[in-house]
Amino acid sequence: MRKTIHVLILGFLLFPQNAPGRDTLNNTGIISTETVIFNFERNLDSLMNLWYVRLSTGNSHLMRDIRADNKQMPVVIPDFPDSVYIERISRIPTIMDLSYNNNVRNFINVYTRQRRDLVEVMLGLSEYYFPKFGEVLDLYGLPYELMYLPVVESALNPRAVSRAGASGIWQFMYGTARMYGLTINSLVDERLDPYASTHAAARYLSDLYDTFGDWNLALAAYNCGPGNVRRAIRRSGGKSDYWEIFYFLPRETRGYVPAFIAATYAMNYYSDYGLTPRKVDIPHLTDTIVVNRELHLKQVAEVLDIPLQLVRDLNPQYRRDIIPATEKGLTLRLPFDYSPDFVEVQDSIFAYRKEELLAREKITARPVTNTFVPSPPPGTTALNYTVKTGDNLGYIAEWYDVRAQDLRNWNNIRGSLIRAGQNLVVYVPADKADYYKVINEMTFAEKQARTGVSATTAGRTDVVPATGDGTGYIYYTVRPGDTLWGIARSFSGVTENQIIQLNGLSTAGRIYPGQQLKIKRAGSR
Repeated sequence: MRKTIHVLILGFLLFPQNAPGRDTLNNTGIISTETVIFNFERNLDSLMNLWYVRLSTGNSHLMRDIRADNKQMPVVIPDFPDSVYIERISRIPTIMDLSYNNNVRNFINVYTRQRRDLVEVMLGLSEYYFPKFGEVLDLYGLPYELMYLPVVESALNPRAVSRAGASGIWQFMYGTARMYGLTINSLVDERLDPYASTHAAARYLSDLYDTFGDWNLALAAYNCGPGNVRRAIRRSGGKSDYWEIFYFLPRETRGYVPAFIAATYAMNYYSDYGLTPRKVDIPHLTDTIVVNRELHLKQVAEVLDIPLQLVRDLNPQYRRDIIPATEKGLTLRLPFDYSPDFVEVQDSIFAYRKEELLAREKITARPVTNTFVPSPPPGTTALNYTVKTGDNLGYIAEWYDVRAQDLRNWNNIRGSLIRAGQNLVVYVPADKADYYKVINEMTFAEKQARTGVSATTAGRTDVVPATGDGTGYIYYTVRPGDTLWGIARSFSGVTENQIIQLNGLSTAGRIYPGQQLKIKRAGSR
């Protein structure tokens, strides 16, 4: 049975402009959406470089043709009152809570007014991607409206890469991607594979919903991580509605759910704004071939006479155009009409220019130095924090009320490894610099006390004593994003190896959300 959609008109009572500890709304009553819009537009601009997005006639750039068309055929964009938006959203058949407010309307204007030309390109791509997303969502029993999430995440660009390092059409970070079974190595990055990454995204979203029991909270956690959502819930006094914890979430996440609701609206009602899906040169019918031997995409393109860029865009997961040899095999996606030809002449394809294209010296890359220097967020002051023994990025982020990913970006850290004595720069609100400055001199227990977290369990609210055995063990339920290292650091006197041995784990990386780990209580023999 369809769940009743709650349509909320949120005004000053829900979003007070001068609430302490909250960001102030601008003079229109709308939260700033600059970061989300910036990511959206950057991904759209990157989308223009895909072969199948360009026009099939000539070499003209798609944007030039779109702008020319728009000049020749001006469109009058209708304006609707709030009551129309509310009524239309209520007619979308969904089990998700699609609320309407000024923030949602702001994003609707982005999709239907400000970037109409490029949204029409996405509408064209949606005819290719949405049926495939829908099949996977149906397989996992998830709401079909989640197919609109990549509109916000990547603008349907399978090669989208965020400044934080999230990649692909579903924007997976490295650790989360590996946790959900995606292959990432020097030659293959399945985050860029629209098919493999959709299955991983469906599993991740399902786990997030199981964790929070609310789709808006699950979406927020998908954007900023479940830890940030739990922290927002805790700081709000235990409230479990997205809009009630709105101001306790990271700034970018506040625009994320409104952007998703607006994308859902725009994808359903685009024709009411004179938007028309643009034809893109992408084969709607494709076929996959399992390849066990090493293969270069140029071998396929030149023997079968397919444009190399099309083969690349259908197989974006192969970083250097090489499909490595594996025992289980990897997939090669081709236009449907070409798959019989591949099977028929595959021996010739594998032999073609093999020594030239697959020579070791041809595929060896020089290391690339990361020269990205982030700009300080506006209105902030830089503080220095010296890493102490026992610290990790998660703790430090908690103490300074920032995201761990921000700490990585500000300090050019890849992964989560930090060392005692290392100096980190942390950007805090300028008017609260004195409040945060003293953290560097506090003990671990004092810093934990400021966040209301026990120093022994470090915020692990799901740790419960073992019952009935009297052995002094406790049990921890693995959450999305957890690592054995992070779990071990959360308990006094516990190491990774102890957890591995006690639970019979074969390797330090093989844990999964929902798994229960047995941990020896401090002081037990």
